[in-house]
Amino acid sequence: MAVPTTAVGTRPVAALDATDRARLLSGAHHDPHALLGAHPVPGGVVFRVLRPYAESVAVLVDGRRTELRGVGDGLFSGVLPLDTIPEYVLSVTYAGHAYEVHDPFRFLPALGEVDLHLIGEGRHEELWRALGAHPITHQGVTGTRFTVWAPNAQGVRVCGDFCHWDGTAYPMRSLGSSGVWELFMPGIGEGTPYKFDITRPDGTHTMRADPMARRTEVPPATASIVTESSHVWRDEEWMAERGARPVHEAPLSVYEVHLPSWRPGLTYRQLAEQLP
Repeated sequence: MAVPTTAVGTRPVAALDATDRARLLSGAHHDPHALLGAHPVPGGVVFRVLRPYAESVAVLVDGRRTELRGVGDGLFSGVLPLDTIPEYVLSVTYAGHAYEVHDPFRFLPALGEVDLHLIGEGRHEELWRALGAHPITHQGVTGTRFTVWAPNAQGVRVCGDFCHWDGTAYPMRSLGSSGVWELFMPGIGEGTPYKFDITRPDGTHTMRADPMARRTEVPPATASIVTESSHVWRDEEWMAERGARPVHEAPLSVYEVHLPSWRPGLTYRQLAEQLP
């Protein structure tokens, strides 16, 4: 449904600090959420959006549409005369077509303090639950939580088909001293290919697949794929019996085979049928 444009306009926003702006655009900012999204200021709420290639960006609040001002480099901003930060969505126009989307930078971190503490101490025993790409519902909105451990990076961005592999608009935030970078991406779901655009300490960039990915493209393609596990475990009886066994006294058999050289090109299920 179209949202009517009202007479409410935006006031200009004070320019970003030159250093913050440069770091944001180069993918080397540790806290992009402090610059982007909605923030209270004297006399209203400032909205700031980074969408390269967009023709225009508007904020939709309570049935009202307010255009933001383009300030160069894909940045759009404006101050609305509001008392508190509202629930809002963005209307982003590309090549004459407007798309209504949630703003990734209005969400709180989607990874808890306990996970960060355990990761920081190096004793998290279920990293696959904390890191990687996980489809979730966060603050009432469905999307995917992206998290990656990159303690030496200057910055990390998410990129994929959804942004034509240009992650400028999707910088992740550093969660304290944990070395973890996080971004909740509304509307991104299962089957989406993605990579992390990492800014190295020397300022150069490298595109990396997710080391905690649940699914990847078939070589020579190298992207990771957002996947939600649907496997149903049926080993309750075995797990219950395992607890009663003297593990250190039980017999142990180790079998090793280099699968790609033994039967190249087969899946794990196909290999299982041929293993003796």
